[in-house]
Amino acid sequence: MSQVELEDTIRHSREEPLTGHELRDIKDANHLYQSGSFKLQIDALLPNVRPKESGRQQLDHFLFALRTHCISIPSIEPLNPLTAAKILSKKGVAVPFAFPLPLRDAKWKVAFEPPREIYVVGSWGNGIAVKKQNGSRFGVDLCMEMPETLFQEKDYLDGRFFHKKSYYLAVLAQSISTAFDVDTFYSCAHGDPRLTTLVLRPRNGSKSHDFSKSHAEVHVILVLSSSSPLSLSRLFPSHSNVRMLSSSSQPPFPTPIYNNAILLSTYAKEALMSTYRLKNALPAFHDAYTLLRVWANQRGYGDGEFCVRGFEGKGSVWAGLLCYLISGEEPVGTKSGSTELRKPLGKGLSSYQLFKTALDFLAKQKFGETPVFTKTTNGHRCPPEEYITHHPAVFVDAASTINFLSDVPLTSLDLLSHDAKETLEQLSNSGTSSDTFADCFLESRFKLSSRFDAVIRVDLSQASSIQSTPALVEHGSPDAALLASISSTLRRGLGNRTQAIAILQPVTPCRPISSAESPNTSTVYIGLIYDPTHAFRLVDHGPSAEDQDLDVAKEFRHLWGNRAELRRFKDGRITESVVWEVTTSDERAHIPVSIVRHLLQLHFGISAKYARTLQTPFDNILRLPDNVRRLHRATGGYKAAATAFDAVVRNLKALDKELPLALLNVSPISEYLRYTSTFAPLPIPALASTELPESLHFLPTIPIILEYEKSSNNPKNKARFFETIAQSLMTLNPELKVSVAIGDSSNQFQGCAALEIFTAEGWSFSAFIWHDREATLLDRIIDPSKMFVGPSDQQYNAREQREAKIAKELYNRRFIHAPRHHRAIANLCHKFSAYSGTVRLVKRWLAAHWLLQTHISEEAIEIICALPFIGAKQKSTESAAIVPHSKERGFSLVLELLTDWKWDGPLRLPLYEDDPLATAPEVWTSNGPDAITIHRLRAFAREASKALRNAETELDIKSLFLHSTDDYDIIIQLNPAVLPRYYQNINAESSVWTGDSHPGITKSTPRPGFDPLPLFLADLQVCHAY
Repeated sequence: MSQVELEDTIRHSREEPLTGHELRDIKDANHLYQSGSFKLQIDALLPNVRPKESGRQQLDHFLFALRTHCISIPSIEPLNPLTAAKILSKKGVAVPFAFPLPLRDAKWKVAFEPPREIYVVGSWGNGIAVKKQNGSRFGVDLCMEMPETLFQEKDYLDGRFFHKKSYYLAVLAQSISTAFDVDTFYSCAHGDPRLTTLVLRPRNGSKSHDFSKSHAEVHVILVLSSSSPLSLSRLFPSHSNVRMLSSSSQPPFPTPIYNNAILLSTYAKEALMSTYRLKNALPAFHDAYTLLRVWANQRGYGDGEFCVRGFEGKGSVWAGLLCYLISGEEPVGTKSGSTELRKPLGKGLSSYQLFKTALDFLAKQKFGETPVFTKTTNGHRCPPEEYITHHPAVFVDAASTINFLSDVPLTSLDLLSHDAKETLEQLSNSGTSSDTFADCFLESRFKLSSRFDAVIRVDLSQASSIQSTPALVEHGSPDAALLASISSTLRRGLGNRTQAIAILQPVTPCRPISSAESPNTSTVYIGLIYDPTHAFRLVDHGPSAEDQDLDVAKEFRHLWGNRAELRRFKDGRITESVVWEVTTSDERAHIPVSIVRHLLQLHFGISAKYARTLQTPFDNILRLPDNVRRLHRATGGYKAAATAFDAVVRNLKALDKELPLALLNVSPISEYLRYTSTFAPLPIPALASTELPESLHFLPTIPIILEYEKSSNNPKNKARFFETIAQSLMTLNPELKVSVAIGDSSNQFQGCAALEIFTAEGWSFSAFIWHDREATLLDRIIDPSKMFVGPSDQQYNAREQREAKIAKELYNRRFIHAPRHHRAIANLCHKFSAYSGTVRLVKRWLAAHWLLQTHISEEAIEIICALPFIGAKQKSTESAAIVPHSKERGFSLVLELLTDWKWDGPLRLPLYEDDPLATAPEVWTSNGPDAITIHRLRAFAREASKALRNAETELDIKSLFLHSTDDYDIIIQLNPAVLPRYYQNINAESSVWTGDSHPGITKSTPRPGFDPLPLFLADLQVCHAY
């Protein structure tokens, strides 16, 4: 036993009180982390995302050898840049010159001298490196200071600094690749050649320089020494440092991003020392930084499968963020006196508190409106107004040298803020600590369909517009300039329709040192997160006709092209406007995507077929074939069904004077009246019924509950009372057809009488009478001790009691739970615009795989689909960051839920207003699913999630709803021509009801609710199930 363990045992054996540190850990676990297990999970995560010590010795040995070699590379005399590049190309090494390319008659020259100083910087240098999202190697940033004698005072002009830097890097690449048994590559963030670095990776099978155990790669970064002749004052954002010789008429333009790229070459050592001081001054800094980097990496703010535009190679911004929170804010002269500066954080905060503070800052900070200047020692080097004027977003480091966000679009910062809000909402929900931990730190957020309300795949190779020379100079490459223009254009066009717009692109791959240019970005994904308040509005208003500023109107018309027009509105206003014409709710839901497509076509020449989305395929899944709707010729839909229901209620209420009992309430309990049926309901008028083929003859029955007043005159016979109502209804409204249906049931206690109402428009309702005395009588049969008479006077055998229990279950399901469930689900449909579509898609998917109703009730699915919208503990609102605003995103989230769903535990949802924390009633799962069905459902959900992820590129949605029959031993083929619901099949052949193959027109009257297939299935289950 070690000395520490011995002392711990002795202390506990003496029952000594807990130390202050232990008491604080317990308090933090209960209050700060809200769960002891959540804290333990964080403690277990931290060491697993940091580099292991096992491979450091080999890496250090290689770095020492590399340093020794680099400082001994012979010097190269000054040469013309193109001549020098040609010499290197003969050795198989390309020089990655930046735009504008050097001229053949350039007056300046490139040369090489050994680096003055070599040192490790970045997160590896400070010992705070964090594993990347995709499991790729750790990055070891190795800075090499270029001698100041290679540069001249005006090398900041026309890319001369970058050209000299590129040549210097190419010489290093040629020498290192020759001397060391390692793989050498060029890498540049965003495809910007100005940011090119040399990447060194261990080669498989190498014996002399194998540092693969460290799971790291070396990034050689070239920097300027502090004695460089370049003047930093010439690199302020407002300065124009590129003169275009090809166009004498081109006026000077500021080059803030270009200038910031040069300043990055002076920043590495200062960032290293700043982070080192923070790490030593604040014990929680290291863990907080690790949590923040893991959180960011999981969401694409770093290297991974996809990268959020602008955040590739931006690892320093996270240390800079913590530095700003800890050090405080530098005052800015333009701020009003009433604006308070952000105060520094206390050094006693825990890592988790510091992490949440960083998220809170990101969630609330509007970078496009409020600049951020970190507290400095010597004040601002550059006037703050220059940053504010020439950068859309400003976040200046503690050395007042660089703007972290100079090339980060505002759309990406909007997404960052939204992700921070979403995480804070999850952390505030203490109901599911394990799920919250996984969502925050473990689950990758690169499944776009569950992260964004709409995802648009854009083929950039089809872009026809040519970016301006200033844009190319600023952003460094055509792709970067194009994406920056797309980002700003979409943000202006969508406005407040979206909470965030994301442009996600693959991380720029490394390339051989024989290649001068980075590969072009061919495909990007545009993700939209809707603001439900504004996303689907039909009109975008521009400047008024009375506005005297003609430039504003001109800019509006330039943005929208021929879509913009001058219109007069009902309130008398005459404004420039854009009107989006829609005819269906599906088309209205497509308005944001239509805007994106229009702007891409207008400004960048990318036609709609190269800007694809998943919305239209999903819409088709929930839409009946066009020829079916034409044959029906009736106006259907949810609103029409609700209108018919209201008419029936009015007719029933009108009978109060003619009946002995007054009607108190009519409760709907049908999915057709709460907007969650797979297909919108279609009526079948009596005359139209005779003209439809059998395969289109299904007429859904809409069940309703009638509640009459309690009285001693309550009818003993429901069937006779229904007959009275039927006669009165038909007398009051001759267009109604009313009959009494007596179901065929062997259970003598199960009330089977119903009032069937068929309207002139073709709607069918089935009404049941609810009276609580029925439950009392059933309880007395089930438990004779509840009778008022003695047990000897009335005896029931076991079979009768069993039948009474079945009848009581039906009573509770139909009269108690169904109305309550209907109210809750209808409320969700009105509160969350995407909930109805989500439920319909999930039902369609389950029905396609033969699980709906036969194994899983529709009510159970409606409750499960509510989880992404209202959460497990706290009721969410429509504006919450975690709530999906499109049916496609909701469907994807439900699939993820079903993949890992634990059916053996209770599901608590704030679904019912009378009991917010009630569990979902077991009545909806009492008959299934069983363990086999659950296992099968998980497998289906897992495969569907994979298929949906592939569909983001292949756009094949229909495969999600195709059911394979290869695993079945027996397949029974039915004649589709006699199945009244065949037209709802995912692969229905229209020839069955339109061609010569159907058996002809039936002359029968409508048969509400008649579907022989479930009846046949029930008979099979009774006969063969065990």
